[in-house]
Amino acid sequence: MLTRELGKADAPPTRWRDYYALTKPGVVQLLVFTAVVGMFLGTSPPGMVPWDVLIFGSLGIGLAAASGAVVNHILDQRLDAQMARTKDRPLPTGRVNERDALAFALALGLLGIAVLALLVNPLTAALTFVSLIGYAVIYTVFLKRATPQNIVIGGAAGAAPPMLGWAAVNGTVTGDALLLLLIIFTWTPPHFWALAIARKADYERAGIPMLPVTHGEDVTITYLIALFSFLLVDHYIPAFWPE
Repeated sequence: MLTRELGKADAPPTRWRDYYALTKPGVVQLLVFTAVVGMFLGTSPPGMVPWDVLIFGSLGIGLAAASGAVVNHILDQRLDAQMARTKDRPLPTGRVNERDALAFALALGLLGIAVLALLVNPLTAALTFVSLIGYAVIYTVFLKRATPQNIVIGGAAGAAPPMLGWAAVNGTVTGDALLLLLIIFTWTPPHFWALAIARKADYERAGIPMLPVTHGEDVTITYLIALFSFLLVDHYIPAFWPE
């Protein structure tokens, strides 16, 4: 007990960098980038995206994505503490407490959805909210721990930004917008399974049923990564950019 209390007393104070880390900035930047791509592909005739949609759409989607990332940190903190890749994150180390992280997530999420609803359009706000719930709750709470196909089923939330960008420009969702979603949806599992292979021992120790843990690396590479890569290169990308 004394050791624990000393550990808490010696813990470094919370800094803005810890809150910034909770938002998974690298992931959020990628999501916003794909949303912006969706905006430019959605303009008709092709041209510059209206500045207000570009700025407020990117801001709202980015804030909502950051909120989902913080919620993911909160829900996964016990698992993160068991994995070498994540044990030094702000919540497992105690640099940020759970209550403050939850308040931060709520503030980001409410602000992001409000920006989209008031300054872009209600459809984009609604779709972004559904994506946020899909990632932060359905994937993190249920799918991640329930099935080795977790990343396949849960990948739809991370694949949504191009569709969100399209909706921000047009106020509607068309077949082309859904095809953009499918491209990212198909790209997500093979790249994440490669990470899971590299961190297989971590996932096994934490009890997360990632495909390389439950079915082995050979099955993951030979069948699933190869299959999704083939679908991506041979079907979905050519469908959007035909010769």
